[in-house]
Amino acid sequence: MDLGIKGRRAIVCASSKGLGRACAIALANEGVHVTLTARGAEALAKTAAEIRKANPGVTVTEIVGDITTPAGREAVLKACPDPDILVNNAGGPPPGDFRNWTRDDWIKALDANMLTPIELIKATVDGMMARKFGRIVNITSAAVKSPIEILGLSNGARAGLTGFVAGISRKTVINNVTINGLLPGPFDTDRLRGTGKAEAEKRGMSVEAVMAERAKLNPAGRFGEPEEFGLACAFLCGAKAGFITGQNILLDGGAFPGTL
Repeated sequence: MDLGIKGRRAIVCASSKGLGRACAIALANEGVHVTLTARGAEALAKTAAEIRKANPGVTVTEIVGDITTPAGREAVLKACPDPDILVNNAGGPPPGDFRNWTRDDWIKALDANMLTPIELIKATVDGMMARKFGRIVNITSAAVKSPIEILGLSNGARAGLTGFVAGISRKTVINNVTINGLLPGPFDTDRLRGTGKAEAEKRGMSVEAVMAERAKLNPAGRFGEPEEFGLACAFLCGAKAGFITGQNILLDGGAFPGTL
């Protein structure tokens, strides 16, 4: 399927690894010029090189920095001031007991997973509306629909972003600018393996055994592949996806047991 976005420009946050990387690759495969950003220079350079090799006709710009800081956002927006596509993404805050979290912990979580996406939307959405095309995808979490108790910082911050988007996405769509959320469940990423390692150490098991146990608990009997997530993101960014806005789409292998 030709998504009709060849030649468009995209900012993809936290795109050196994992789900952000998969989104950047999927968009580049559609002929979209991508601006990538992440904190790790080596991993970012590797991803950028892979995309350039696979898609020589696509311009790939890499910006090393922390997107959750004003300086990080300024650098990305300077490199791509008028994006047609914005994929918001940032690593989730650590798990824990809410009794141990300080105000600073909450502010850090809100900065990364709620306020940073809002700032980037604020910086780009008016230009998209003026040009009559824009696709904004916020990578949040399945926990938005089914909260995970130990991920309270993430639950709160991402739910706040979801509530904000629910309002603004109904105002931008008149100008062919959509804003949607992609809610990942368990995907085979470094973050998932990291939490698996912590659990393995706690339970005195091998990481492989813990991961296999987790995979079996999912109705699909496996973890999601990042490529699957990236393709879903690319579809939402497509020219013919303009009637989808304000939605929160689960990619969780059927783990959420609800109907809505």
